[in-house]
Amino acid sequence: MSTEEEQQVSEAQIAVHWREEEFYYPPAKFIGQANASDPAILDRFSEENFPECFKEFADLLSWDHYWHTTLDSSNPPFWKWFVGGKLNASYNCIDRHLEKNRNKSAILWAPEPENEEIKSITYQELYHQVNEFAALLRDFCGLKAGDRVTFHMPMVPELPVSMLACARLGVIHSEVFAGFSGASCGGRIADSGSHVLVTMDSYYRSGELVDHKVKADEAIATAHELGFDIAKVLVWRRYPGKYGSKTPMVEGRDFFVDEVLKDFKGKIVSPVSMPAEAPLFLMYTSGSTGKPKGCQHSTGGYLSYVAGTSKYYQDIHPEDTYWCMADIGWITGHSYIVYGPLALGTTTVIYEGVPTYPDAGRAWRIAERLGVNIFHTAPTTIRMLRKLGPDEPAKHNYHFKHMTTVGEPIEPEVWRWYHDVVGKNEAVIVDTWWQTENGGFLGSTLPGLQPMKPGSCGPGVLGVFPVIMDEDGNEVEAGSGRAGNMCIRNPWPGILQTIYGQPERFVQVYYEKYCKDRNSKDWRDWPYFAGDGAVKAADGYFRILGRVDDVINVAGHRLGTKELESASLTVPEIAEAAAVPVVDELRGRIVEMYVSLKPGFQPSKEISDKVTKAIETEIGKIARPKNVWIVQDMPKTRSGKIMRRVIAGISNFTDAGDLTTLANAEVVEGIRHHVQSEKLAKGDVPRELSPAEIDEIKAFGSAE
Repeated sequence: MSTEEEQQVSEAQIAVHWREEEFYYPPAKFIGQANASDPAILDRFSEENFPECFKEFADLLSWDHYWHTTLDSSNPPFWKWFVGGKLNASYNCIDRHLEKNRNKSAILWAPEPENEEIKSITYQELYHQVNEFAALLRDFCGLKAGDRVTFHMPMVPELPVSMLACARLGVIHSEVFAGFSGASCGGRIADSGSHVLVTMDSYYRSGELVDHKVKADEAIATAHELGFDIAKVLVWRRYPGKYGSKTPMVEGRDFFVDEVLKDFKGKIVSPVSMPAEAPLFLMYTSGSTGKPKGCQHSTGGYLSYVAGTSKYYQDIHPEDTYWCMADIGWITGHSYIVYGPLALGTTTVIYEGVPTYPDAGRAWRIAERLGVNIFHTAPTTIRMLRKLGPDEPAKHNYHFKHMTTVGEPIEPEVWRWYHDVVGKNEAVIVDTWWQTENGGFLGSTLPGLQPMKPGSCGPGVLGVFPVIMDEDGNEVEAGSGRAGNMCIRNPWPGILQTIYGQPERFVQVYYEKYCKDRNSKDWRDWPYFAGDGAVKAADGYFRILGRVDDVINVAGHRLGTKELESASLTVPEIAEAAAVPVVDELRGRIVEMYVSLKPGFQPSKEISDKVTKAIETEIGKIARPKNVWIVQDMPKTRSGKIMRRVIAGISNFTDAGDLTTLANAEVVEGIRHHVQSEKLAKGDVPRELSPAEIDEIKAFGSAE
């Protein structure tokens, strides 16, 4: 291997340095009530019983027609699950629970202002609300099965109502995270071909009533530029009858939902029986090639998978009060706030605001007041609560039986605080690994049967068979200490069906790398490439290292570098842009941008501010860079590719590595002096990085 090739290997070939952690075992009290406490379940989901083992998940649902083929692999990798089966997701999440539990809370909604009442919506009330909004969508908007609708909504109960109303009609919904900009929403509107936008006038964030409707006009303008026009904008109001936005309503296009709903009061809409393989929703995720990918998820396979994993891995029983403190704008919220818990008939908690407002005890006050016994959040939130209120959990009389961590790998020390302090040494933890594309968990310990290990997600989940592959397609042995590319050898019901409108990209991104035979119809020849690096311990537990492509994981939110760079290049003065991750104590990673200017322009704070503004406008404030560094030139290979690992090393005060492959190595010292002297002057120096974090920085962007 040449020196240049050595510098451009993927993360799969970077050594790892983590030590193995000790096991923690589930309490006897938990095992005694666990949905999965009989080891026979592991045998039922063994590879020899694949794919029929997933009948056990599907049988958790109510079907209008039973399927004749569990897995149709005749057109790989476009897998079809439960073919011939018909069902309705809305019926499965609401109607079938009414006979026994109509007066039970389906949703408990906690507003951010603590002086406002927590709202309880029973299954009966949810049934009526969903039916009335479904009637509005059908009769006022003219929507029918197969049409697409885009939501740009915050954490309010109207969001699951809107989702389930679409599902009732067979209409495909596409929710855009409320923190994303109007421009981001507009691009997703155009890509999905949605003629209706459902939004909210305002919502609370950190004590402020945020004007959200203003983003709708930005979204529509962006969609128009892309050649697509919205017919109707439906605006839910945070306070019905009172408009919380300064943005004018557009006559004939914008409608207040609470006003239009008056015409549909008491309406009942029969749930449309949908084929199992009919799309249920689109969820857009950042990719490394700029344009977000519209992950299309099915009705029967997806709903079966989230019901099964909710039952066995979240250990949800109908009598539980379950709180996933994620956002419904991400796949976690779809799967494990709305569809999974409601399919099982439990009570799901939704919180409007930030977990540290007005203080770091807020989450624990909510948990105590509502009697939450299953808690689910991300490492970013855990780190934040640990930093701002390390002793807060002990002040509150709540008791969790089960806790989940999701969205990014969790550091062992943070895991231990979560277990000992938040869980009060009473709760099991499932550290889950999965992605937007996957629908539900892929790696996790089965909480009643398998011990926990801090920092490791555990083995593959029931019916899922992961493998670590090197760049040549060879399996990396467990216990070897070598990292590789995380792959899944088999399909599973929750997997995305395709990238909406881009089937070729779907094959290229997820299957092309390790496909053994493009003409084969045997699923064994089509391993799924997850795009994450991982290492497998001798005990079979996986430790996830992060993305092998250029995606920066900020607080659990995957931000594609190409999107960040494309946004920067909308600034007229910018010639080139590169996004790199910087280790951050609170959010895991943060973004720093490096830009070079077109000839004739001089560096200025004004230009840096324009780059920040462009990123906020194009993507959202979640992507706001900590610093924008204007440099004379970027370090580049002889082929003209920017070596991001070099500038990532500078930003993180680590060794920039071998510079012999650079065509312009002389620029590096100037960049280092400029960036590091400014950071030192501001006291902006990261803590000492662990060997694994250094490896990650060295690996970032090295496979250009």
